[in-house]
Amino acid sequence: MATHFHGERASGHRALRRGRTSIPGQTYLITFTTYQRARLFEVSECASLVSRSLHALDIWKGTALLAWTVMPDHLHLLVTLSHAEDLQGVVQKVKSNTARELKSHDLGLGQVWARAFHDRALRWDEDVRSVARYLVLNPVRAGLVSRVGDYPYWNAVWL
Repeated sequence: MATHFHGERASGHRALRRGRTSIPGQTYLITFTTYQRARLFEVSECASLVSRSLHALDIWKGTALLAWTVMPDHLHLLVTLSHAEDLQGVVQKVKSNTARELKSHDLGLGQVWARAFHDRALRWDEDVRSVARYLVLNPVRAGLVSRVGDYPYWNAVWL
């Protein structure tokens, strides 16, 4: 399936959103960045707060969070949409929930997330676990750690 971008640039991004639908039961790889690519999550307190807030059960409404990785300036999610939610709504809830959690700890943060996000629907023949492995290996590929087990800000349902 095609890659879709949402948010920042009105003309191009608005045009890509036009006519786009979320597919219940579809698995998506989603990435969104911090505002102005600020490296907020190099601070362990911020990364820990975002990590914990991703597990708030009341935000998911049946959408399955399969895997996630918090990087210094962005967040990767692997989700399977429920019939009760759409992709835009899931991203908005995650962004608002994590930003609210961060701001509730009086860390002096301004805007947390950039408006845009990137998503890719997995093809029917893609192995979801391989995509999850790719996602959680991001800290190793970025040179943050030499082994994924040394990086504390990720999770997957298969553990």
